[in-house]
Amino acid sequence: MNGRGIVVLGAGAWGTALAITLGRAGHEVTLCPRRPDQAAALEQARENRTYLPGIGLPPKLLVNPRWEAAVATAKLVIVAIPSQFVRACLTPVSAFFAPDAVVVSATKGLEEHTLATMTQALAEILPANAAIAALSGPGFAIEIAQGKPAALVAAARDPACVRTVQTLLAQPFLRIYRSSDVIGVELGGALKNVIAIAAGIGDGLALGLSARAAVITRGLAEMMRLGSALGARAETLAGLSGLGDLVLTCTSELSRNHAWGFAIGAGRSPKLAPGQVAEGVVNARLLAQLGARAGVELPLVEAVVRCLYEEQPPQTIVENLLSRELKAEF
Repeated sequence: MNGRGIVVLGAGAWGTALAITLGRAGHEVTLCPRRPDQAAALEQARENRTYLPGIGLPPKLLVNPRWEAAVATAKLVIVAIPSQFVRACLTPVSAFFAPDAVVVSATKGLEEHTLATMTQALAEILPANAAIAALSGPGFAIEIAQGKPAALVAAARDPACVRTVQTLLAQPFLRIYRSSDVIGVELGGALKNVIAIAAGIGDGLALGLSARAAVITRGLAEMMRLGSALGARAETLAGLSGLGDLVLTCTSELSRNHAWGFAIGAGRSPKLAPGQVAEGVVNARLLAQLGARAGVELPLVEAVVRCLYEEQPPQTIVENLLSRELKAEF
């Protein structure tokens, strides 16, 4: 794999931040937007004015909308596409991936209809021998792009694969831990977005910090219940990709999912910048379905679904959650 570069598929905030970080570190990086017009704007401005305004692209970072050519010689391909678009975007180019490339999912969510995690979906889309890993954890794109300290987790079942990802992505300010618990890392990343919507609703209703702490803690309990049912390890969900990401997303104004919930709780229509996605909105229904399929109770996730898709008033949801049958914590 020597002498070949890194390709980032998807030029949203997260994909651009990873490309910038790796480009600054001296890697040969190609950033591949999904649309030609987005590629032209990036090349002309040499910054992503939609998602990361004011942060310039490294001089040697290439922008290329032709995915087939980009992935053909890449040693590492990072997939940073919203979960609902992954299969449609990658299926046409899957045959062009180099046979020894390592593919990293940096997307937090499930695939609609199949309820597959992103690495499970990639395993179906890519050639049978593809080396696939997941990258997750508490990191906001803007802070990573600014070079602020953070810690993430790379997960793969193959020890050689995960060590490759860990080594290539680690930077002096960005610590990468490794894990073999792929399902745990991915479930944490998907569930925390939905719990962040619940926390945002509570904050929008001005329920207070005690209520937010309860949402975070009971949200972690839901993570662990579903994770346990699907084969994840408890320590993974208590770590960076579970609790760490949950705390970050539930407590920051930079979180799109928290902002979406806050608007609902405050009685406003949720709005994001053009092109931005709140993954928790899409994944709430999918995770509720996954929980039902696994026979796992997910009260907070189900409450968010009722609020988002069944027009149940936020205050009613809070009352229903508080009036549930009293039980032991564990």
